[in-house]
Amino acid sequence: MAITTTRWNSAEHLKTEEDIQLYLEACLEESGDDPNVIIHAFSVIARAKNMTQLAKDSGLTREGLYKALSPDGNPSFATVTKVAKALGYKLTVQSVII
Repeated sequence: MAITTTRWNSAEHLKTEEDIQLYLEACLEESGDDPNVIIHAFSVIARAKNMTQLAKDSGLTREGLYKALSPDGNPSFATVTKVAKALGYKLTVQSVII
């Protein structure tokens, strides 16, 4: 008997703002030095919310937003900050004592 599987879609499991906050915090914690993890997290959150509305709120086109947040995308820091702000987040810097 063959096993049927479906592709995991994290966006389907982000139902509340708390879910989204915890998901983003986990991604930030686990990302290490890989900025692509954060870009992917924003992509998942954007799909969980409303990509069209996020595009409007960020001042980007819907197509541009999809491209920037795609695995092949290479968004500028300005784009990342626009997306973060449109999602209701502010990027900050915190000192790390080593």
